[in-house]
Amino acid sequence: MEENVRAGRCVVAVDGPSGSGKSTVSRRLATSLGGRYLDTGAMYRAITWAVLRSGVDLTDAQAVAKVAGEVDLRIGTDPAGYGVTVDGVNVETDIRGPEVTAAVSAVAAVPAVRALLVARQRDMINKAGRIVVEGRDIGSVVTPDADLKVYLTASAAARAARRSAENASDVTATAADLARRDQLDSTRKADPLAQAPDAVVLDTTELGIDEVVARLRALLAERSVA
Repeated sequence: MEENVRAGRCVVAVDGPSGSGKSTVSRRLATSLGGRYLDTGAMYRAITWAVLRSGVDLTDAQAVAKVAGEVDLRIGTDPAGYGVTVDGVNVETDIRGPEVTAAVSAVAAVPAVRALLVARQRDMINKAGRIVVEGRDIGSVVTPDADLKVYLTASAAARAARRSAENASDVTATAADLARRDQLDSTRKADPLAQAPDAVVLDTTELGIDEVVARLRALLAERSVA
């Protein structure tokens, strides 16, 4: 742990749309703080993987919720490599595939699934003490009492370019998919993608990862929590 990092509880909530830099920034910030890291999106993706594997209809909310309640989902909080398993199967690679990506917004919109995972997330946050949590409803729903709430954003072009580079996919198709997911995630009835009223908005379009992390560290220092 760095010498200038304080000990004690510190919760950072990082929200924002896909391609805004949440994952990379959150992992690096967690490492910088000597804390844990929780990718809540990976939890929804893991449940989506299980739902697709089960063969139930994605539009059947009751059936989807039943699968979510029965699977053994485990996710680590080490920013260097957290790991995700479902019923003992390592799904860390599979949950990033196109099939899960296309279905995750529908599964994440099921209220019972959100209630189940939010409760799990809150428990993990409380046990961690020092943790950076990323997602779409962290500051607004999961941990509204976070020490720092950040909403990362970026231009649509930058987000599409970043995601297509990660997935080696077509930029135009990626942009369309991101727009589709933004629409679904921001308009769902249960815990939509939203900026918490007291969140700091940071546009990462022209910023490097190190610069974003430095700004977040400065904000935490202002709050006397890092």
